[in-house]
Formats: sequence, C-alpha cells, structure tokens
Amino acid sequence: MPKRTDIETILLIGSGPIVIGQACEFDYSGSQSARALMDEGYRVVLVNSNPATIMTDPLMADEVYLRPLTPSSIAQIAREEEPDAVLPTMGGQTGLNVAQDLKKDGFWDEEGIDVIGVDIDTVQITEDRQEFRTLMDDIGLDQSRSDTAKSLLEAKEITQELGGLPVVIRPSYTLGGSGGGIVWKEDEFEEMVTRGLELSPAHQVLIDECLFGWKEYELELLRDPNDNVIIIASIENVTPMGVHTGDSVTVAPQQTLTDKQFQRMRDAAIKAMNSIGTFAGGCNIQFAFEPGTGRMIVIEINPRVSRSSALASKATGYPIAKVASKLAIGYTLDELPNEVTGDTSACFEPSLDYVVTKIPRFNFDKFEGVDEELTTQMKAVGEVMSIGRTFNESLQKAWQSLEIGYAGLGADRPDADRETVRERLTAPRWDNLLHVRHAFRYGASVEEVHDITQIDKWFLYQIKDLVALEEAVRSTPLREMDARFLREIKRAGFSDEQIAFLVPEDVTDREVRAHRTDEDVTPAYQLVDTCAGEFPAETPYYYSSYETVNESTVTDRPKVLILGSGPNRIGQGIEFDYCCVHGVKAAQEMGYEALMLNCNPETVSTDFDVADKLYFEPVFWERVQDVIDLEQPEGVILQLGGQTAIKLGERFEEDGIQVLGTSYSKMDLVEDRGKFTSILQKLDIPFPPYGVAHSVEEALETAGRLGYPTLIRPSYVLGGEGMRIAINEDEVAEYVGNVLETYPDNEILLDRFLEDAVELDVDAICDGDEVWIAGMMQHIEPAGVHSGDSTAVLPPFSLSDEVLDTIREYVRALAFELDVLGLVNVQLIVKDGTVYVIEANPRASRTVPFIAKAAGIPIPAIATKVMLGETLETFRERGDLQSDLEEYAIKEPVFSWDKFPEVPKELGPEMKSTGESIAFVESLDAEQFEQPYEMKDLYLSR
Repeated sequence: MPKRTDIETILLIGSGPIVIGQACEFDYSGSQSARALMDEGYRVVLVNSNPATIMTDPLMADEVYLRPLTPSSIAQIAREEEPDAVLPTMGGQTGLNVAQDLKKDGFWDEEGIDVIGVDIDTVQITEDRQEFRTLMDDIGLDQSRSDTAKSLLEAKEITQELGGLPVVIRPSYTLGGSGGGIVWKEDEFEEMVTRGLELSPAHQVLIDECLFGWKEYELELLRDPNDNVIIIASIENVTPMGVHTGDSVTVAPQQTLTDKQFQRMRDAAIKAMNSIGTFAGGCNIQFAFEPGTGRMIVIEINPRVSRSSALASKATGYPIAKVASKLAIGYTLDELPNEVTGDTSACFEPSLDYVVTKIPRFNFDKFEGVDEELTTQMKAVGEVMSIGRTFNESLQKAWQSLEIGYAGLGADRPDADRETVRERLTAPRWDNLLHVRHAFRYGASVEEVHDITQIDKWFLYQIKDLVALEEAVRSTPLREMDARFLREIKRAGFSDEQIAFLVPEDVTDREVRAHRTDEDVTPAYQLVDTCAGEFPAETPYYYSSYETVNESTVTDRPKVLILGSGPNRIGQGIEFDYCCVHGVKAAQEMGYEALMLNCNPETVSTDFDVADKLYFEPVFWERVQDVIDLEQPEGVILQLGGQTAIKLGERFEEDGIQVLGTSYSKMDLVEDRGKFTSILQKLDIPFPPYGVAHSVEEALETAGRLGYPTLIRPSYVLGGEGMRIAINEDEVAEYVGNVLETYPDNEILLDRFLEDAVELDVDAICDGDEVWIAGMMQHIEPAGVHSGDSTAVLPPFSLSDEVLDTIREYVRALAFELDVLGLVNVQLIVKDGTVYVIEANPRASRTVPFIAKAAGIPIPAIATKVMLGETLETFRERGDLQSDLEEYAIKEPVFSWDKFPEVPKELGPEMKSTGESIAFVESLDAEQFEQPYEMKDLYLSR
C-alpha cells in the first residue's frame, strides 16, 4: 500500500550523548531515517541533545531541537510542533524508554500523536524478562533456563534451582548489558545482583543459566505492514557466548552453521518477530547454539533498529534504517526499490560474496585498575569493520583498521612470550585472536586452543592457515617471490609491512610494494551490491581485494580524497565524522568528486550515498596509497580526520602527494616542543616552563629543574592519552616508564603545571590573509582536567576584555606563523591575568561541532572550502560568519563510569568521557552552570 497521507509532521527522537552501549550507530540510523522521511515529503522535527553528531545538523531535518531527552522536554516540543506521528525506534534504548514513559502517561493518545515503527506494548514484552520468557514458551521457542528476581533473596533461590554458579545476571531495561555479567564466585554474587537491581529501571534482574562457550548469532530483520518479513543479515560471533555482542569479534554472513541449522534459526526469527505485535519496521534477534547437541535457544529481541543494524547495513549495503522508516509510514517491501541496484525490489534479501569482520575498539588504558576480562556487560567504545573475499583477508584488514599500531594479525613484531599467551587465553579478552595466532606459532593444536577458548574450530583452522602461510613467507626471500605467491599472500590479507617483517632479508614495506608492483600484483576494487554480483549496482561503495577484475571506474573529474577518523575511541569520536561529512558536501559544492575512505561502520561518512565514492578500507598507509594510485586525486584532506589522518601525513610528504590545506610539516611542527616553543618565543607569547625527555632519567632531571607539580605527556596523541600530573619523583618515574613501554620511541613532554588557572579552547579558520575566530570556550573546571572532560561555556564568562583581546591576538599570530590554511585549535590558560599558550593543533578539533551547533555556522564546511581556494571574505559578505548565539551554550561531558565500577571517578589531563550534551541557558544562575561550578575542583586528581 502507498505511504500514509494522513500525517504531515513526524517527530524523530534521537539517542542522546554517546555512552558505552549506545554510540553513534543510532546517530547514523537517525540521520538516514530523517533524510528518508524528508525525501518522502514529510516535515521532520528531530530532538537530540548530542551536539557532536551530524544528526543534529540543520541539514538533517526541517527543525532540530538540541534539548534533553526527557519526557517533559519531549512533551514540550511535541506541544509546540504538533506532530502527527512519532518515530522512537532510531534512538536506541533511550528513545524507546522516553516514548514508553510518555505512553504510560497517556501523552501520545491525549495529543493524538501516532507512535509508528514500533508497538510500545511490544517493548514491554521484550524488555520484561519474565513476559518475554512466557511469550517464547507460548510460541514453542526454547530458551535458557532462567527466572526473574526482584530481590537478593529471590536471586539466591533461583540460582539454587538452576544448580548453582556460574549464572548470568541480566538487569531489565538497561543499555549495553549495564549491571550484568557472569558470576563465577560466591563472593561476587551479592554485589552483582544488588548492583543489577539498582541499575534496572524496573528493579528486576534475570538469573540465567550460564551458556559460556555456546555459539552466538544475530539476525537483522525487517517487516512491512503486510507481514512480509525478510532477513537482512546473519551475524556470527567469533567470540563464544558469555561476552556482550558489542565486545565480540563478529563476522557476516555466518560461517559455521549448516544450511539446515541456519534455516531453523531463520524460521524461528520470523516466528518470534510475528509474535511481538504488528508494527512495521526493524528488529534484531539473538540466538545461541550448543556446539555439541545443536540445541538452539533465543536470547533476546530488540524491536527497533539496534546497535548491530548499522553494521548490518554497511556489511550488506542494505539501508536498514531508511527502509524501516519507509515501512513505518505505510510502504510495503515490494513497493520500495533496492537503492543499491536500482532495478531490484527492497524485498530481495541481500546476498554476500565476501566476508565482513567487525572488531571492537577498547580504551582500557584510560581507566586505571579496570578489569579487562570481557563479560555480558559491554566495555567497547567503538568498532571497525573490514571487507575481504575471505575471512582471513577480512580479519587482517580489521586489525589494520584498529589503529593500535598493528599491520595485521601480528606478524609485524616479535611474538608475545609463552606465559603471556597462556595467561591472555584463560579468559575472554580483547586480543584473544592475536594470542590464538601466537599459540599456533608455539605449536599448540586446534583442539588445545579450542578447549581453552571455546572458539569454533572453523575459525581456529583459518588462523592456523595464516600461521602456515607466514612460515612460507619467512623462508622465501622477497626477490624470489613470484606473482602467484605474492597474490596468495595478499589474498590472505598480509600487508606489505608484515611481509617486510617476515622475509629473511632486511627490507622495508616500500621495497615490498615496489617488488609486487613490478610483478603486477595490485589490488582491485569490488562493489558492495547486496546481490553477490547477480545484478548491476548503482551505488559507488567499494572494498579492495586481490581479484583480477576492478569494478571501480575512474572518472576524469577533479577529485579530493577525504580521510576519515577510523574507529571511535575516547579522545577521537563522532565529532570528526561530523567534520568529514561536511567536508564531503563542501568539496562537492566546489565542483570536486568527493572520495571518502574510512573503516567505521557506525558513522554517516560511511553511508553509501554521502560521498561520490566510498572506499570502505582501513585508514592505514598501504590501503590509502592504493586508492590514491587508482584515483589520482588533486589532493588529500587530512585536517578533518583527527590524529588518525594526521599520522599518515609524513608518508604523503615523502611521496609527494598533495596535502590540501595546512601542510604536514606545519602540522608536525607543533608536535615538536622545541620548534613550537621557538615559534612562541619569536611571537613573544608566554608559555609554561617545559622540558623534553627520552628516558626516565632525563624526565627526573627535567622535572627537578621545572619543579612540581609537573605535567607529563607523550607526543602525537589525542585525548590526552598517557598524560599525568606528577607531584614527586616516584610518580614521574612511574608515569614516564608507562609511556615509554607503550610508545618506546616517543618524546616525552614535561611542563610545569600551573595550578588554579583558567583554561580555554579557541577554534579558528585562516585563509592565509585573515583569521576568523569561530568561538572561544571557557572551562569551568580548573586547568589540569582534560578539555574533553570539562564543562565548558561559550562564550567565556569571567575573563576581562583585555584578556580576551590578548587571546585573539595570540591565535591570529599563531595561525599566520604556522601558515594555517583551514582549521586551527589553540588551547590556552590564564593565570593572574597572564595568558599562556599550551598547545596548538592546525586541524579539526573535538570542539568544532559544538561551536558550530551553538553558533549556527557550518564551520568544517567553510574550512574545507577555504582549503580548496575560497576566501573568508566571501563568507563574511554573505553573512555566513554571523553567530546566532544570543545566550550561553554549555558543553556537559558524559561519562560511562557505570561500566567500570572498580575504577575511581578521577579526572585529570587524560580524557575519560565518552560523549557530551549541550544546554542553552540565558544566565549563569542556571542549574547547568551552577552545579558543575560548585563541584569544579572535586574530581581533579592526576
């Protein structure tokens, strides 16, 4: 049936600030949904409190409200805008919870607003563990043995009935498994149950039999108003049951089920979805299989777009959120076209002729004392996705994408020692697959590794094949490798850097590349087409492989390559994706063909219809150079992709590849403390006393000269990684030792820490002739708390005009001296009326999206156009640089402390927040200012 004509305005609820368990996957889904609904002619009103995401950009909806996601706030907006319908399924658990609260209050019915895309009563069934269990029993689907407890006493009784420990604790209505986990020991039981009861909004927990070691699967489904159901993707967890799926290594399509088992799971999924109401939209269902018997149970159902929906969309090319939104307004699947092929129907289930691997990204280094063992409570802060023709190729590319220094699954450095390998494999940990490889290198058998890890033997055999191929490479000199052998190695995902490490002679990755190019062994690019090549595809969405046919047709248009920011992590998150999306649109408006390269499945920049061409590849030098060799762009934009892109700048400069905007040499100059200090001295700009060190001994000597407290930080890091405040020699030795262990060749910077100083962030754009100050944000917390963890106010609230004029003068002087073309961020502190510069970064910063949203100015788009030749004068004449802000905008950091209860809530120079929200206040007596101001010194530690 055609779309509904009885509704005109649709309220779309977002997911709020990024927290572990609910990240920018939902901003991707919400952005896609908003665009789909506007394309259909509906007026879209969007509400979300997250300023960092492209979802809350004015481009994305007819009306955007940067407001809290609370029932009262949503109700107020709904009364103002009078929508005909509300779509809450794109906002994760947050969106569903607030919609459910308003449903209970009778608000939607009173206002005559239809809830579309989900049956709210269904949410109650799927979230209430006991109701869900009863429903699954009624339709004949097996489940784990379990019961619901509302008290510690009930939990003890249920555990006894299940046969004792281990058991799994699952609180109801929580995100990312918050408060849950496997209880192995008696002394952990009471604490975990009590915490689960406290965190559950319903104050109930499910006590579940432990299925540790079972095989886990996810299916992404869509259902239309005619009850047609299709399976979009099957996802298999390489990590066995017992680990939250968000923390698991996963592959798509599933690899180890028999066809009969898969069909049984598929039928069960459709049966389960049809049992939970009549809504049209998306659904995620999780299953588990017992390896020995084949017993299948259903774990849970999410009647909404899920965290895995973004992954499934990028893995298959099927735009789940877009189609789910159109189903919610009345369309049926057979009425919608497949936008990838253009010729087939949306009711065709995707078919894949490649393998996708997702690996989570963790930031355990940010949380001192954290337990790294993975459980049913999610701990990952981001993820990468890679595409290859085989599992091995995909796995190696995923490791190249993680940005933790690996060129693949090991084979690029000496192996870990036997004791470390043995210890790391005794429990689920983020690097298990790496140590599986090490175990095979030390002679372990597949059976032995399976007994310890419970990883399916099929995956273990694949990794063992990689190790066998490694041995062949180790014994073959580079010049003796012919095209056949080189192609075999590259099809297994080995990078040039790995090959250079493995071969018997001393060679570089450049020499490997030159040799294989001479042998005509270069990558080809295949389309992600949803149909395994059965039909022609129209969308320009590519991945590399070492096949013989290249499907990426190069045009003769001038091109710009924009490098993305890779996986989300603390210190480099969705803010940079916001900048990249604006960069793509700006380049297109300037007449360029915009090429995007990124490996993050959660983001809008990797949506297939954002750039003119999307290369879903690791932001890893070899993969980037391959695309450049093929496309021959006019230049590459590094400024928008954070430190990820900047780190590749040296190779661009060495190879003579044009970097658009500020040159890499100038970007690199600010990381060299000696050279940067020389610039500050030349410009007569004050800076705190400093020193550099390359060893613990040098650091101790430098700190003694500077005096305590001393700020210690590595070079070339984001998010204050490794930064500490030391107050004595013992702490200097400990902190510097830790940095050098992680970054052996790093130059350590030591600054005299100025206590009780005021810190500011300033973002600006320079076109070579003038500097425009986009915004100045004053931190409420004292200097010493990382800017990402500080509550900050735009514009500054307590500094004199004289001080502010000095700040502007210093920023302008630095921008000109550094030959900035595009963005620059300067961090300063003010103490006793003196302004000190502590850092300058000629690139996009985390604060750019916040200032852009607060001021109503598309800062990264303007910066991109400046990099491509536009002048600031042009924008000023059009009024594009005029701020809309008439009040104060406050940035409020959001933390995920609940995921790490064992970690002290301490703030310092290393960033720990996972997200942020924005609040607009007319005066500084508002709660959003007064509360953090009163507590501004409370958590400053080290």
